[in-house]
Amino acid sequence: MRLTRTSDLWWKNAVVYCLDVETYQDGNGDGTGDFAGLTQRIDHLVRLGVTCVWLMPFYPTRERDDGYDITDFYGVDPRLGTLGDFAEFVRTARDRGIRVIADLVVNHTSEDHPWFKDARSGRDSAHRDWYVWADEPPADGPEGVVFPDAEDSLWEYDEGSGQYYLHRFYKQQPDLNVANPEVRDEIARIMGFWTQLGLSGFRVDAVPFLLETDGQDDAGALPDPHEYLADLRAFLGRRNGESVLLGEVNLPYDGLTRFFGDPASDRGDELTLCFDFVGMQQMYLSMAREDAGPLAAALRERPAAPRDAQWATFVRNHDELTLDKLSDAERAEVFAAFGPEEDMQLYGRGLRRRLPPMVDGDRRRIELAYSLLFTLPGTPVLFYGEEIGMGENRAAEGRQAVRTPMQWTPEAGAGFSTADPDTFPNPLVDGAFGCEKVNVYGQSRDPGSLLSRIRLFAERYREAPELAWGDHLPVETGERAVLAHVGRTADGAVLAVHNFRGRPVTVRPRLPGAGPGARLTDLLDEGHAGLTVSEDGTVPLELPAYGYRWLRIGTQADDPDRVLAH
Repeated sequence: MRLTRTSDLWWKNAVVYCLDVETYQDGNGDGTGDFAGLTQRIDHLVRLGVTCVWLMPFYPTRERDDGYDITDFYGVDPRLGTLGDFAEFVRTARDRGIRVIADLVVNHTSEDHPWFKDARSGRDSAHRDWYVWADEPPADGPEGVVFPDAEDSLWEYDEGSGQYYLHRFYKQQPDLNVANPEVRDEIARIMGFWTQLGLSGFRVDAVPFLLETDGQDDAGALPDPHEYLADLRAFLGRRNGESVLLGEVNLPYDGLTRFFGDPASDRGDELTLCFDFVGMQQMYLSMAREDAGPLAAALRERPAAPRDAQWATFVRNHDELTLDKLSDAERAEVFAAFGPEEDMQLYGRGLRRRLPPMVDGDRRRIELAYSLLFTLPGTPVLFYGEEIGMGENRAAEGRQAVRTPMQWTPEAGAGFSTADPDTFPNPLVDGAFGCEKVNVYGQSRDPGSLLSRIRLFAERYREAPELAWGDHLPVETGERAVLAHVGRTADGAVLAVHNFRGRPVTVRPRLPGAGPGARLTDLLDEGHAGLTVSEDGTVPLELPAYGYRWLRIGTQADDPDRVLAH
């Protein structure tokens, strides 16, 4: 039995878990989550099967964009603890077999960052060219406002220095000038600093915005943007060969894959992983239509990642659930199915909801989505609370609706904090998805809970490297509601089948490379009788409404030398 032993490619079959320190666990009773509290909860992540924690911004901030308006790239927000608390968390996580990555937000700073304060003090200041200035907004500059509910321009006039500065996000977040070599050097220092303290990489925020220099007078000073991204990857590799760059690149496939590296090479030398925004959006369209077709088409269209890179799959991220890559008509379908009320939508392009309330708590449809997460080719990324089926609180502003405190217990404060809930960073979820009904304590003691199911998904996914490492082979089922695919390596093959329709179906997929008599073993339910491939090369499969199956094709022999990458 052969399996490549490449520990520096640990991310190929990782289980990534995104969390916000300030909403995860309060360790000192002041109403705000902190690193001390997060460290206390590390065993929950171990039991869940998490192998990599992704930390949302924890740096000092003015809190005008939920921590993304950073005032110091080399510190920890005092509300969340100290550098010592951070280091203790990373050490504890590593002791439990969990790596840690963090948000790298270097496309802008807070207007209260010392660099910008100096930059706006005068046109001859030391940091003036660290930002992008213009006497008048250039006609050929960047277009499109990221937050149309709050901003109507990408340029803000600075009274003190008499020029406009560029901000692709909020006006309180002036863009850094990546065309300036001093800025590029500083970004490398930031990465090196946190890597030295134990991080195994970064989730890079808004990558296309970081590299865009349209309309800048000094744009020619920047090397080819992709050469610069490759330089960052190489720098990180020199500091720590196992480190990763997980990129937020919300583009169509033909533009997105360039961020893995030069398409003329089969090696990925830029971003290590890229989120599959297109596939995620098509999954919701398939769920809305109860038709696997849109997702199947996206998977056929999606290029294979280079051998030193990987796609990252997700059900939702920490922002709004963006649907911007759907057509207007398709987006309207998803809105009608999962967010028909105006306050469920955001920016006209997405939903500020979590999945369980979208499907009215239908456990079958929730499980279907997370079964897809763990079986579609790529590295699965969970957002905190997904493992227990948390909902949103639409009383919170904008994106904050899905960034509510973690629900640990049914007690007042949800086990998140002993402080007055009015002091929490965001309000708790209430109603049908409140902590009284949805919490870790209750579900961890219930073998039939969603938490138990997600744990099983993570465990079986880690035991089936074909899903993460293997070739993806679509399988025709003859039924529009059913998506089937095989993950295959030289060592074995796993078939995943999903029924998007709310009624039972029977299909007879023809399995590639499986001859008559080949046995199929259910990976999720040992109570299921084994199946056998028929003489015509097909296998009969019965799927309940919104049902799914994970089936190993053939027998996987026990081999003491077979070591999964971890």
